[in-house]
Amino acid sequence: MEKMKTGNPLLDLKKAGQSVWLDYLSRHVLKAGVLKRLIENDGVSGVTSNPTIFEKAISGSDDYDPPIERLLKNKISDPKEIFLSLAVEDVKEAAGMLDPVYEATGGLDGYVSIEVSPDLAYDTGATIKEARRLFSWAGKRNIFVKVPATKQGLPAIEELIGEGINVNVTLLFSVSRYKEVIDAYISGLEKRLQAGKPIDRVASVASFFVSRVDTLADKLLTGRYKEAPAARMKEKIESLSGKAAVANAALAYDVYKNAFSGGRFLKLKEKGALIQRILWASTSTKNPAYSDVKYVEELIAPDSVNTMPEETIEAFRDHGKVRTALPGDPAGARQTMMDLKSAGVDIDSVTSQLEAEGVEKFSESFQALLHAMAEKRDAMLARK
Repeated sequence: MEKMKTGNPLLDLKKAGQSVWLDYLSRHVLKAGVLKRLIENDGVSGVTSNPTIFEKAISGSDDYDPPIERLLKNKISDPKEIFLSLAVEDVKEAAGMLDPVYEATGGLDGYVSIEVSPDLAYDTGATIKEARRLFSWAGKRNIFVKVPATKQGLPAIEELIGEGINVNVTLLFSVSRYKEVIDAYISGLEKRLQAGKPIDRVASVASFFVSRVDTLADKLLTGRYKEAPAARMKEKIESLSGKAAVANAALAYDVYKNAFSGGRFLKLKEKGALIQRILWASTSTKNPAYSDVKYVEELIAPDSVNTMPEETIEAFRDHGKVRTALPGDPAGARQTMMDLKSAGVDIDSVTSQLEAEGVEKFSESFQALLHAMAEKRDAMLARK
């Protein structure tokens, strides 16, 4: 049954049960009223960010120069400490804007995310330590600390949830790893409950990355297409372009619905536990041959979140179509995976490579950010 249309497709997403979050944060977005307008006019109900986003925001403008000068006056000169101070300020301000959303939704929406340093992705202990610090430093209940879904990140997720720290699990690509993430979340809640602590305001989302799966899978398919000897095989390979990411996401959503309607979680739900919602990340379209709203329209699903950069939000507001796409047909998604494998593209290899590349890219952005911060610091000190 089609939902009543509001005239704004972004608001129609909300009626379909999906939250829209902004995948960008900067001082300009806050001070120029961009986030305020998105919340009030488009129903945006959360914000995510990452080292690449902050690197662009801070090194690409002079908006941060006055606060950097203030930090230097207060003898804070380490590039990482400067960055974290700036990031926490932005996150706290955005969280304040979203606090009414948090209240209205009973802690389901209204969150802002800040990420543990990506160079800690393979260090469980250091991840836990920094996540504790960031959550305490921000000092807001509607904050997520982003922790990567690496093997080393899993025990960190369980520990942090057990401590009552909200976690946005990031860099999640594979369905098999997603099952482990769900287990870490539920295990953390179980331990917290066993310790006699409340679980009704401990929140988490699992950020399942989408478009990058098609980028790599399509690249591999192009290679197989060139090698294919028969026209029929070429035609089959061609038909699989742009299919891997949504099929992978559909299988993840099937796992999500089953896990959070199962007996193990329902026992926790009786005590007030929140569902760890699935969040579609990396939803801007990388391939110009595809619709610029492909990874929104094809992933509309109840009880989910889609975090989008501002340009994707604007595109969907302009010409997006709202029709519930998931849960869809899990059997069809599984068939797509088998077809991909027969064409020489193994989804497990794809997602494993993407996880490693994701950690590497975020680490590179983080190092570039620290380098830019050091240059700004040195230039300011030299002027004095």
